[in-house]
Amino acid sequence: MRERQQIESAAEISNAHPSETGQALSRREIVSYVINLDRSMDRWQHIKSQAEEFGLDVQRIAGVEIDPASGTQWPDYDRAAFVRGNGRPMLPQEYGCYLAHVKALDAFLESTAECAVIMEDDVNLSADLVSRAYSAHQAAPFAEVLKLLNHRVVWFRPIATSVGGDVIGKCLFGPQGSAACYLVTRAGARKMVEALKVITCPYDIALERAWATGVKVYTVKDDLIALSVRSKESQIADRARYRSIKLRGIRKIPTHIWRMVELFRRVRYALS
Repeated sequence: MRERQQIESAAEISNAHPSETGQALSRREIVSYVINLDRSMDRWQHIKSQAEEFGLDVQRIAGVEIDPASGTQWPDYDRAAFVRGNGRPMLPQEYGCYLAHVKALDAFLESTAECAVIMEDDVNLSADLVSRAYSAHQAAPFAEVLKLLNHRVVWFRPIATSVGGDVIGKCLFGPQGSAACYLVTRAGARKMVEALKVITCPYDIALERAWATGVKVYTVKDDLIALSVRSKESQIADRARYRSIKLRGIRKIPTHIWRMVELFRRVRYALS
């Protein structure tokens, strides 16, 4: 038993890297996961090579592939609620993406780490990503989910600043978009897994809906990581595909109403 503990301690030390304050971080404090489909191993190799270059410990989570032609009923998918809120039905690739993120949350909960950085495979790693993310977590320990990358940050309300200068807060306008990189605590992961059992939104939107999930969601003002050129090649669908399945005219009125209510709830949450 003592020998096993010594081996685990040695492994943690070997995977440690300095934080913004100079302290060494280990797997007991933070772990990093990258979601990657088996058919896209080139993306994983790109991430892996960057991680090795920067001395980062990154673990792969196999993505979930859904066969569009299977015709199988998707468990836990509330089609009526999804169409009402999004103005279109869910795509098979979106369903797989959702399941993959939940899979990453489950993997984190099986670890002993304090928090985790979960990424998709279309990002470019940076040497200080994990240390800055952990410093942001220390500056805002009340945040159960901390978005580290967004498509947009509008009407930002600052709440805390890390020792590295990263500003943490909430946005009064959204959706901010993207689930490509975020930090989650153990409490946040447990709440997310429970709250997201029924699928009513794409994962990136569901991630932000603190007012619906009860998870304390915050964001950094400036991204801690950038998307790679691979992000231009969506593994879900192109714009033409999205347009082809969208509701139009009077049929989309429920969606407009839902979004207005969501904006009100977002503003109320951001000001709380």
